[in-house]
Amino acid sequence: MTAFKDHFSGVADVYAASRPTYPDALYDAIAATVPPTARVWEPGCGSGQATRGLAARFAHVHATDPSAAQIQRHWAHDLPDAHVTLAVEVAETTALTDESVDLVAVAQALHWFDRYRFFATCERVLRPGGVLAAWTYQDIVFEDDLADVAEKVRDDIDPYWPPERDDVDMGYGDYVWPFDLLPAPRLWLTAQWNLPTLLGYFTSLSATASYRAATGQDPVYAHTPALAEAWGDPARVRTMRWPLILHLRRKPL
Repeated sequence: MTAFKDHFSGVADVYAASRPTYPDALYDAIAATVPPTARVWEPGCGSGQATRGLAARFAHVHATDPSAAQIQRHWAHDLPDAHVTLAVEVAETTALTDESVDLVAVAQALHWFDRYRFFATCERVLRPGGVLAAWTYQDIVFEDDLADVAEKVRDDIDPYWPPERDDVDMGYGDYVWPFDLLPAPRLWLTAQWNLPTLLGYFTSLSATASYRAATGQDPVYAHTPALAEAWGDPARVRTMRWPLILHLRRKPL
């Protein structure tokens, strides 16, 4: 197995509980490009945030991740009839056969891949006319009384982001993509969260884990009192919003 940068196995439980799910509009945009009979490969699936939406729209999803801890927490383990298969694999060297899938769907993971090897793998496993869909979401846009204290959390962890984070900030806009461009809508990711879920989200970030490893301190714990004061009742539900950028590419017939 090709080596991979494992930022999430150590926080697999909180990752599964605290990462947002994707809007129907995202899956609708993808479903407009391939038929419901499509066989889908989802590399970098994590614990399955995107697998649910894909499995609800397409005939079969083969979900893979290089982290065994993430695959162990994938929800499809508990639903054997969900038309989902799981495997521990790196994206660049999947065991899928040539021209065996109609859609490759990558949710918030492409920046971790060796892109050029992965794109070559997409060329191999996609059927002619198949689609590569890749999306990423950027930082939460805080527009209320949480903005100042949330920015202090970010100030602490920003120096600890891995370099791949720059790709997310760019919305994958500087990538050299394979295949022909398809139109894609501009989208927003939203979630209804209480305070514990927001704290879990901050804890699940790779920069937070790097900060803890480098300093021995927990930046989320350090800012929890200020976040709690700004939030109010921790059970109160607020709307979180992220810019969501979708890229669609079709392999030539």
